[in-house]
Amino acid sequence: MHLKESTAVPQVFTQEEAFEASVTYFGGDDLAARVWVNKYALKDSQGRIYERTPDDMHRRIAKEIARIELRYPNPMSEEEVYDLIKNFKYIVPQGSPMAGIGNPYQIASLSNCFVIGNEGMSDSYGGIMKIDQEQVQLMKRRGGVGHDLSHIRPKGSAVKNSALTSTGLVPFMERYSNSTREVAQDGRRGALMLSVSINHPDAEDFIDAKMEQGKVTGANVSVRIDDAFMNAVKSHAPYLQKFPIQSETPKVSKEVDAQQLWQKIVHNAWRSAEPGILFWDTIIRESVPDCYSDLGFKTISTNPCGEIPLCPYDSCRLLAINLFSYVEQPFTSKAVFNFELFKKHIAAAQRIMDDIIDLELEKIEAILAKIDADPEADDIKLVERNLWVNIRKKALEGRRTGIGITAEGDMLAALGIKYGSDKGVAFSVEIHKTIAVEAYRASVYAAKERGAFLIYDAKREENNPFVLRLKEADEKLYYDMLEYGRRNIALLTIAPTGTTSLMTQTTSGIEPVFLPVYKRRRKVNPNDKEVRVDFVDEVGDSWEEYVVFHHRFKQWMEVNGYDVSKNYSQKELDTIVKKSPYYKATSNDVDWLNKVRMQGAVQKWVDHSISVTINLPNDVSEELVGKLYMEAWEAGCKGVTVYRDGSRSGVLISSEEKKDDTQDTLTVFPTKRPQVLEADVVRFQNNKEKWIAFIGLIEGKPYEIFTGLSDDEDGILIPRWVNEGVIIKNRNEDGTSRYDFQYKNQRGYKTTIEGLSHKFNPEYWNYAKLISSTLRHGMPIEKVVDLINSLQLDSEFINNWKNGVARALKRYVADGVEAQGQKCSNCNSTNLIYQEGCLTCKDCGSSKCG
Repeated sequence: MHLKESTAVPQVFTQEEAFEASVTYFGGDDLAARVWVNKYALKDSQGRIYERTPDDMHRRIAKEIARIELRYPNPMSEEEVYDLIKNFKYIVPQGSPMAGIGNPYQIASLSNCFVIGNEGMSDSYGGIMKIDQEQVQLMKRRGGVGHDLSHIRPKGSAVKNSALTSTGLVPFMERYSNSTREVAQDGRRGALMLSVSINHPDAEDFIDAKMEQGKVTGANVSVRIDDAFMNAVKSHAPYLQKFPIQSETPKVSKEVDAQQLWQKIVHNAWRSAEPGILFWDTIIRESVPDCYSDLGFKTISTNPCGEIPLCPYDSCRLLAINLFSYVEQPFTSKAVFNFELFKKHIAAAQRIMDDIIDLELEKIEAILAKIDADPEADDIKLVERNLWVNIRKKALEGRRTGIGITAEGDMLAALGIKYGSDKGVAFSVEIHKTIAVEAYRASVYAAKERGAFLIYDAKREENNPFVLRLKEADEKLYYDMLEYGRRNIALLTIAPTGTTSLMTQTTSGIEPVFLPVYKRRRKVNPNDKEVRVDFVDEVGDSWEEYVVFHHRFKQWMEVNGYDVSKNYSQKELDTIVKKSPYYKATSNDVDWLNKVRMQGAVQKWVDHSISVTINLPNDVSEELVGKLYMEAWEAGCKGVTVYRDGSRSGVLISSEEKKDDTQDTLTVFPTKRPQVLEADVVRFQNNKEKWIAFIGLIEGKPYEIFTGLSDDEDGILIPRWVNEGVIIKNRNEDGTSRYDFQYKNQRGYKTTIEGLSHKFNPEYWNYAKLISSTLRHGMPIEKVVDLINSLQLDSEFINNWKNGVARALKRYVADGVEAQGQKCSNCNSTNLIYQEGCLTCKDCGSSKCG
């Protein structure tokens, strides 16, 4: 690794100094400033900050890129690189490159995402544990990880150990998910993608795994769907699942109803936004790296957001081009896109990406040196060391890059083009075709100057559909590629650009604007002078609501003569929005089928994949979700995710006024308790004892709770694999009520545990009655959790009844709900929300569970 000696003592800034200076840098945008200071400012292991604003970071990055440039002919200068990346205006290295380039205090990878391997790997416990360890080792170096589970034997298969038969996929999904939740770096939780082939006999169990609250919460899940399955769905034909998958001589095979399994995928996606779908035959057919599959580049899974399909032990670095910055005279009748400057910058971006690979190889050498210097025995370090040796090999052989974009929605609005319209789709396709042609041209030019990637073979690629489209678009480029080769095996992607778009102050990735205007809430002291109190909540806290304009919508307002400092009424805001290019072009407005078709059309010019979400209102039918999935396959998409409003996370609140606040905050349950309720089972630790909670549900929302000791003498004993059932209200012979729990065993027979109520310790029984009463009256779950936390129960243990029940119920708090009265342990912000049962800070991104 390059280590530069310096006699100068670096200047150290306090958190507040860096934050205040960065707020000024971002024009008063405290959220962008907080994100930059917490995630990307140069820090050492003690948390000392060495950069005051992003300008210092951009100088750091430019210096390192320029150092690599000097290795090659016609190098760009440090100032040239700086001019391209400063102010987040044109070229934006994303995530790990932004934090890690030129960082002497952190031994970490510059790669944003990895896939680890199952090729040739058995599903022995040794193999399972090896992947688990590799996953954790990558996450501790800031990487997001994906891996596929299709190699694991289906449930009930014979195994040569004392268990005799395999447990199937789901327990290993939980293992990998739990490992992800354990790994956090600077408040940044690990990110994991788990995939499986629809051809696998346990695919249905995989599809259902996340439907149970609290299960597999540390991973995204996607199903690899082949064309044969989609055709079977269309024709209502049966579909053959096999293990090993796609085997000519399978050990296990079973015929399933394709339409029925499809409906399950659609239902689960409608209900919970998962699983995502990967159209696997399209991915493999279009993949340029898969032309080298026999040389180790066979694609097996994707990164956590699905935009980079990868082979085992390959990795990718991400960079975004800010499309908005190429619109001249934005939001006027003279607005035009500067294609010449755009093409020039695409070439520079591809060159910078190739330089970052060299920087990554230096980082890998430093990681290997660190592993070798660690005091552990060599056999303990073996898996980690081999992992990085394999990653280094793939980076050297393929030199894969990940050029993407951000601000597509703002770019179209600035040009006066409606997102999702025919004109909008056509213009977006032209943009991405330009990126593809110019990036590949730059890679060919780099091959001429720097050499092609090590295994380049034009013959292997001659029938690849993506390469043939390039040939049709620019024949000279194609023949230059035949002569000189190409520097990089694959080049392009479209990632979500979440925090990146906060700092570019634009829409994210390829997405339209979420909302041009929204409201944020700020807790206030009602005794302060000149403070405005908009409402007082149920615990007596006072809050001010204030309108926030999307940055580029605000720019449109200024260009068109609106006073952005005025406190507009809701009616006035509605009128202004209707006159803007963002009207009927938000994520919830865009015609869903058009968005899918747009994704398919753009995908033709992206050699990796696209991270995009189809946003749907709450009241859409499952049938529509199925139609969108089918349309996505037919349009040529490589993957698709739907999000139905309210089915999962939601952070911002609409600026539209509510007619009935009570209806929005309280759940309305039946006045009479139904005789039978669906129920979830949650296990927890109470002091040193194992306890169990039964949570009765109505439409997926907690209605009542029973808890009891879980042992075989005095308590409730049910098998460990039982996680759901029903609670039945019955009567004893003396006429008193009793509540029984009933579950199905693995053969489908029903087993009943009678009298949940008398299994309680009397003190806990009284508390549980109180909790159930508040649940049945519709109190918001987060308020019930606050109530439980306020109970005065003495215990010397952290794992006690109160905390166990609170954790069990937090699973049901809707994602995006604000956590009032609590502070972030990382940045002291009070801007916290619940996210998958965890408290997550909207300002710095740190997350705390439990």
